[in-house]
Amino acid sequence: MTKRLQAMKRKMLADREVCAAYDALAGEFDLARELIAARVRAGLTQAEVAERMGTSQSVIARLESGAQMLSMNTLLKFAKATRSRPVIKLLAA
Repeated sequence: MTKRLQAMKRKMLADREVCAAYDALAGEFDLARELIAARVRAGLTQAEVAERMGTSQSVIARLESGAQMLSMNTLLKFAKATRSRPVIKLLAA
């Protein structure tokens, strides 16, 4: 993340309402980061993952941005496309 973006994020998160909304989306952000990491580890572009999954690059972009929630079936397809294995845990809060 660039310094300019980090500064903007810090400024925005100083607002309690923005911070609460951001925290509420933490799980979605975590999942999006995991999808990106799996794709990068596999050395694939979004277009290549999309081709392997039989979908479009724009769908992969939405999944990786957190703008679109994925089903378990989609998660399994993404894992297969990136030669990954999903691990799901429920941790105490």
